[in-house]
Amino acid sequence: MKPVALDEIASLDRYSSLRDAYRDAVVRHKRDRRIAIGDNVTLVFEDRETLRFQVQEMCWIERISEPDRVQAEIDVYNELVPRANELSATLFIEITDSPSIRTELDRLIGIDEHVTLAVGDSEVRARFDAKQLEEERISAVQYIRFSLDAEQVRRLGDLDCPAALRIDHPNYEYEAAMPEPLRRSLCIDLAGGPAPLLALGPEDAVGRTADEVLEETAVLRVLRPARPRGPGHVLIEPVDPRANLLDAEPELLAEILGAVRRAAADVVRDHGRCRVVTEAGPGTDPPRWHVLAAGR
Repeated sequence: MKPVALDEIASLDRYSSLRDAYRDAVVRHKRDRRIAIGDNVTLVFEDRETLRFQVQEMCWIERISEPDRVQAEIDVYNELVPRANELSATLFIEITDSPSIRTELDRLIGIDEHVTLAVGDSEVRARFDAKQLEEERISAVQYIRFSLDAEQVRRLGDLDCPAALRIDHPNYEYEAAMPEPLRRSLCIDLAGGPAPLLALGPEDAVGRTADEVLEETAVLRVLRPARPRGPGHVLIEPVDPRANLLDAEPELLAEILGAVRRAAADVVRDHGRCRVVTEAGPGTDPPRWHVLAAGR
């Protein structure tokens, strides 16, 4: 599952008009991803959309708008994004009797060794965040992960195969069968993650404005990126999104390279040195040429 990116976070002004609908969508999404294990422990499984929402809300509440500070928040929450064949969850120990909170939490010290995901006849022990663990105290909120193998992933998606979450701590022993909506949602995670719950235009994101179109022909466009990688940054790309660097027609390459050469000449004139960067291969089509000043 890919991490949350800066251009997926709405600016504060834009979020003010999107917030209510987005919160409703996230609440509905998280409803299927929450499971109680006994009376006092709840797991909420995280994905890039639940974490994106937390970043967005943190920025809203703290009035964080500077791209660098927003990125710092993103970096914190991206640590919780599940990796390949992995599930990520927040574990909440919920004790409503305030005078008993510390006593009840102390009774659950060592819970990090006693949480498992059972799929069929196999079990996956939860991996707790080591930064949160202390020998003599326990936090009421814990971040955990389950690393599955290919067969466990397959079985989780087979609704005829039983799946459950278990806690076998000496002071807290409970098991909860995983309902079908939760399993389906987790299988989406394991397949790469959910579709975005908040669609942003190029003008909506933090610090974003639209790329400036400097030149456009029938086959290519030259852009000044809204987020330049360096001084003089110009981007050249084909108009046809199906274009591919590895099998592009010679005529297209000739026109693009002509535009690259002109852009490079402008950068050299203004900045002394030039760097040209392009990429090819899966996930990088159509080809894009980045022309910008080179460091000395």
